[in-house]
Amino acid sequence: MTTVAPDVPLPVARPRHAPVAELVRDGLVESVHHGSAVATDASGRVLLSVGDPLASFYPRSALKPLQAVAMLRAGLDLPPELLALAAASHSGGPAHRRGARRILELHGADEGALENVPDLPYGAAERDAALRAGEEPSRLAQNCSGKHAAMVATCRINGWPVAGYTDPGHPLQLLVAETVAELTGERAHGRSTDGCGTPLFAVSLRGMAVAFGRLVSAAPHTPEGRVAEAMTGHPEQVAGADRDVTALMRAVPGLLAKDGFEGLQLVGLPDGRAVAVKIADGSDRARMPVTVHLLERLGVDPQALAGLAAVPVLGGGRPVGSLHAVDTAPCR
Repeated sequence: MTTVAPDVPLPVARPRHAPVAELVRDGLVESVHHGSAVATDASGRVLLSVGDPLASFYPRSALKPLQAVAMLRAGLDLPPELLALAAASHSGGPAHRRGARRILELHGADEGALENVPDLPYGAAERDAALRAGEEPSRLAQNCSGKHAAMVATCRINGWPVAGYTDPGHPLQLLVAETVAELTGERAHGRSTDGCGTPLFAVSLRGMAVAFGRLVSAAPHTPEGRVAEAMTGHPEQVAGADRDVTALMRAVPGLLAKDGFEGLQLVGLPDGRAVAVKIADGSDRARMPVTVHLLERLGVDPQALAGLAAVPVLGGGRPVGSLHAVDTAPCR
């Protein structure tokens, strides 16, 4: 019998990703991105898929809308623009910081209650402005501050301890875990801690697509419907003025979009169909072209998506190619 020393990690099954995007420079394929993707209908039936959409992965910030649903179920009540911020990976602009501070003030708390990691703003322009102004990293500027402020508020509403609200055993996080399982239809395949400090649950791309389909097709007065309506109504709060997620939601009325670190993109269409994309190498640049390709396959107007379908490749300051989705990526 073979034994394994305790300090030797056991083998981890790698997802069976497939080519989903390529970078072409003057007719030559210079780079190829692998990944997995899936599209589902309102009932959760798979419409299109590529790679390994049933493999476990961590949704990272794409989990935030589901966390926001859990908080509404626990009594959180915010105006739509602040609810959108609670589900955001914002750019850290002045409006985002004011919004996070306002959520705290409405519930008798301040920045000192936050347990996220201090950081400079996530948005490129916002970060540059902060550096020019000599600002130090802060919890309010960090891209998850809206979610964390909402978590503090939810604890205050329910009389739960605020200190330690990111602990997996905290009542809030137990409720989040239950909500994620319900909306995805999956029990967590694994658990970890996200970059901002909150618990993270491994599910499948299909499970996340099902969850986003449920959000966009929910009745307006439900927690799911309220989160979707807040995000689609205030896309600049969900991301930022210059972010592709904001542009996508503005281009297609009623479309819900949320990105996540490590090459993730989730989209829900008003009719309950949804798309989930994971880029294998964690690259952000291939995420949107692959997403747009799937949306076009689902019948979304290509003209509305034209500005997001490819990333130009420059040579000497002029276009010499593009990064675009592989045409045969989505398959039935």
